[in-house]
Amino acid sequence: MDEDNPGFGDPMTSDRRLRLWAVLADAARGGAVAVDHVCATAVAVTGVDSAAVSVILDATPRELMYATDRTASELEDLTLTLGEGPCVDATTGGPVLVADLTEPECRNRWPVFAPAAVLAGAGAIFALPLRVGGIRLGVLDLYRARVGDLGGEQLADALVLADTACAVLLDEATRPGGDRDDHSPERTGLRHPEVHQATGMVMVQMGVSAAVALIRLRAYAYSQDRRLHDVAADVVARRLRLEPAGTSGDRNG
Repeated sequence: MDEDNPGFGDPMTSDRRLRLWAVLADAARGGAVAVDHVCATAVAVTGVDSAAVSVILDATPRELMYATDRTASELEDLTLTLGEGPCVDATTGGPVLVADLTEPECRNRWPVFAPAAVLAGAGAIFALPLRVGGIRLGVLDLYRARVGDLGGEQLADALVLADTACAVLLDEATRPGGDRDDHSPERTGLRHPEVHQATGMVMVQMGVSAAVALIRLRAYAYSQDRRLHDVAADVVARRLRLEPAGTSGDRNG
């Protein structure tokens, strides 16, 4: 399931890179290649149904940069809320390739995420880390409704696109603001700034680290069957205050 070395030959060949870059350039229509073009190309060449790119930030483990459709957004939201799944594991290891989310191994490894992802429409997930040397940038997540592995050529293309996504993210981070091509409504940077704000508020209120504050927010969201960003919005709006363990409980209003 985890693939440090997929074993399908060398995906980083010049011919493959040139072919995929031509597809990306065509998708960009003369503009700068961005993460949405990488995701769209990944869907086109790998046979998956949707794709997303998330980045790793200090305040939270990941932040969605772009998703090709509502299903991808829903699955990324599940990952953020639950804090488990292939896309989480890929941030600290190699590619995590899950051909069938209904397998017992998946339910044992991700007991909450796996069944929820299946209900959301995912049969298979392929999570590819975005990494430059020892620097972890994020994850390229590929989602497919039907079960089954990626073919060797499809996986090789996906790995090249993950490498390309790294270059795109680094380029966008260093490009002057006026030079950004932000015509796409989906390319909005931080999707849920309230999660970061709420994490900071809970840190202060409870006197804990950012990691513990995020765990507390997630635990509350899970116990109430709510999404993390909705709970965070209530915290930021002061409709909800999370209390330290051992007190009378969390308060609304």
